[in-house]
Amino acid sequence: MKAEILTIGDEILIGQIVNTNSVWIAQQLNFAGIKVVHMASVADEEAAIVKAFDDAMQRADFVFITGGLGPTKDDITKKTFASYFNTELVMDEEIFAILDSYFSRRGRRINEINSKQALVPKGSIVFKNAHGTAPGMWMKKDKCVFISMPGVPYEMKAMMADSILPKIVRENELPFIYHRTVLTQGIGESALAELIEGWEDALALKNIKLAYLPQPGLVRLRLSSYGKNKEILEKNINEEILKLEGLVGKFIFGYENYGEESPTIEKVVSDLLRERNKTVALAESCTGGYVASLFASVPGASEVFKGAIVPYSNIGKHELLEVDYKTFETVGAVSRECVELLAANVLKKFKSDYAISVSGIAGPTGGTPEKPVGTVWIAVANREKVLAFKYQFGDNRQRNIISTGSAAINLLRKFMLKEL
Repeated sequence: MKAEILTIGDEILIGQIVNTNSVWIAQQLNFAGIKVVHMASVADEEAAIVKAFDDAMQRADFVFITGGLGPTKDDITKKTFASYFNTELVMDEEIFAILDSYFSRRGRRINEINSKQALVPKGSIVFKNAHGTAPGMWMKKDKCVFISMPGVPYEMKAMMADSILPKIVRENELPFIYHRTVLTQGIGESALAELIEGWEDALALKNIKLAYLPQPGLVRLRLSSYGKNKEILEKNINEEILKLEGLVGKFIFGYENYGEESPTIEKVVSDLLRERNKTVALAESCTGGYVASLFASVPGASEVFKGAIVPYSNIGKHELLEVDYKTFETVGAVSRECVELLAANVLKKFKSDYAISVSGIAGPTGGTPEKPVGTVWIAVANREKVLAFKYQFGDNRQRNIISTGSAAINLLRKFMLKEL
């Protein structure tokens, strides 16, 4: 079964609100075994909506529509829905009674505008709205089912979960769709693709599709498959992930199960610190406290995160963490020697078990031929040793800061696991 998701409303197209409905609906459909083949946002214009309906019919078995069901003149989805199916809007007495009761409980009388919410296309299957006033509607044209729902997220979600999805699952024999995502850090998308090219080519033999999902500092690899036997799907994908670990295991820091919150690198490392009853402290120059904010974003951070010093200037590095001025004069602040001193001294300052330090040229200015923009040194330390590594990121300041944060935290993970 294939599905299309349409969101109707000018407020989405002008960027006034974020379309979270489509993401949630897509996840629920995947769980049910329905493959989403297309998503679109459509203006509050009858011609645009009709065109979207016609196009969707060519691609999908189900078309899920949200938005445009309010009682005011700018909400035209219901009127267009009726016209598209060559029918008329009629009063649904049961929905009207529900609306009347809804307003009565709030000490109000239902007026003419609100009563229009009880108008539904003749011949449609109507879904009650447990949390609002706009009902949902289900109509079929040829072999395609159109399902119109309110745009308010919590109203739509309740309707989908309580009524619409159970009806679809009950009336259709649906396959399973299984996704698992591998999280990598420290290698770019193209380099990763080159390393796993042969493995990727063989995935088709097991009906597995691979998607690359890059972001600054990270690349997520999503493996997807569908079929009638869920256990076989999971077995096939997990076998392939084992092969992938043999190829690029040193870059893998975690795994994401579809529909669950993706484990961030800071969450993975915070959990590792907590399991080992260890702590970390930071000395951040070019990231300006960004790495500290990542650790602090994890619930229970106070158990593992001792604190951070942000010595952005050379004066700060000298006065707060005792980096000698000779270091700046001979090798500079962006150097192995500087970050090693920062890491060792912040470790002592906070009496932590581990330390991370960073110093670099975030950009867009400040680079030299020897140290171009994007040059970053990162050090990790414990009470026995200090290790430092040089990185060369790009020329975008914000991406450099984000990439440095991911690299620094992942470096600590490898240090703790003795992978360095």
